[in-house]
Amino acid sequence: MSAPAASAPSDRYLRYALGLLAFGNLLNYLDRNIILVLFEPIKNDLHITDTQLGWLGSSFAIAFALGALGAGVLSDLRSRRAVMAGGLALWSGFTALGGLAGSYWQLFTTRGVVGVAESAYLPSAQALLADYFPDRGRAQAMGIFWIGLAVGGVMAVWVGGHLATAFGWRATLVLVGLPGFLFAVLMARLKDPRPVRRPRGAPSGARKFIITPRIALRAGLPLLVSLLVAAAAVGFLALFRNLPAAADTAAFGIIVGTGLIWTVLKWVRIVMRFRHRLLPGTPADAVDEMLDAAAVVLRTPTLIWMFVGGALTAAAMNSLVAWSASYLQRVLHLSLLEAAKQIGLVGLVAGVLGSWIGGRFADRLMQHLASGRVIASAVGFLVGAPICVVLLLMNDVNIFAILFFVVVFFFTWYNGPIAAVLFDVVPRGIAGTVMGAYVFFIHIAGDAIALPVVGFLSDRYGLRVALMTLPAVGLLGGALLLLAVPTVARDMERVKAPAGT
Repeated sequence: MSAPAASAPSDRYLRYALGLLAFGNLLNYLDRNIILVLFEPIKNDLHITDTQLGWLGSSFAIAFALGALGAGVLSDLRSRRAVMAGGLALWSGFTALGGLAGSYWQLFTTRGVVGVAESAYLPSAQALLADYFPDRGRAQAMGIFWIGLAVGGVMAVWVGGHLATAFGWRATLVLVGLPGFLFAVLMARLKDPRPVRRPRGAPSGARKFIITPRIALRAGLPLLVSLLVAAAAVGFLALFRNLPAAADTAAFGIIVGTGLIWTVLKWVRIVMRFRHRLLPGTPADAVDEMLDAAAVVLRTPTLIWMFVGGALTAAAMNSLVAWSASYLQRVLHLSLLEAAKQIGLVGLVAGVLGSWIGGRFADRLMQHLASGRVIASAVGFLVGAPICVVLLLMNDVNIFAILFFVVVFFFTWYNGPIAAVLFDVVPRGIAGTVMGAYVFFIHIAGDAIALPVVGFLSDRYGLRVALMTLPAVGLLGGALLLLAVPTVARDMERVKAPAGT
């Protein structure tokens, strides 16, 4: 039997909770992006290539994506406050531990743990926000929440540039990581308006998916085999001298990536087998919950376009942010501190305005069009991508700063609206799990591929040429998001229909 619903929070408490959750997202992106700002000193200290730097970012993205699946399920079945607070404490600790890494692979591992820990935050926090703001103002609230992305990402440039110049990259990671422990305590004390769906020890309902150990083993076998083969390949390549410095990293990433894609496709086939004959009611356990969410995605056209378009837009935005400090240092010949000063405040203001205006515009448009939030999600990239091309052709630092402001402003429009769309077309009971699946997909199909690809192209053709691929990726992502315009109204009605029957 479910616990009674909590009383509705006051407007004052809603503002506090929204501010705290947005600040938690700021810390999320500060600790995530700080490593990107330190690319140049890390490269010089550890003697690694751009491809390896790209895989350093990709290790985070892959771990983040994989962790998001489990985190989404936990946010639906257990305490969202505990999931968020525990993740915040863990990622803060391992961000600091990265400063003690003695080799590339040690740093690679710490970033992977940071990725897993940070994955706990987004599904839980956004599901909590969706309950705080069930309808009116949802996109604007999500936009304010996603201001944390812009502020945290840009603060990483500004703070990282100053701290690294003064103390070195290792001390920077330690200093940035430690404050998170305090905010983990505050996060654990947030009120949750959602009743606990099922107490511990309650009997499970009927299973929606019959997954035997044999089926699970066969579905997960490609990933297990790829990990073993990748480890063997790295060991084999270590026997040879005069190989490219990033050969082992590239081999590991390609083999494991192939196994991961194969595994995901096998699970999709399993879900497709059940999706037309699902039992109503609550999933029986965490695995049932995850597969139920996958079935919801596969039978909801709007979600499919949001997932695919979101992966491309996230790849464009996050890769631009990841390499921007290195771009200023190499192409425009600024120091790390000069680069931090040049784009820090500019990006901060642009990101805050873009996230806020994008969410506000989406809610206003939603009052007139059911597809208003979908349109707002896409417009920023359709407008910003051509401007990004001009940005990357500029050699004048002052003009670059102006165009950087415009590009970041438009590229951050999508954050609030796209999150609001996901919650608009998903049943409340599995909203966190679907959000976790979304985070998983956009990072596996977006950042995890884009970051090392940009590094690979940079090693061969230069960083400017490599970054010129990003506007095309963002433009394609924006166009794919628009394909949800004719489907979103019908999918929203499907979610509302059971409540009225």
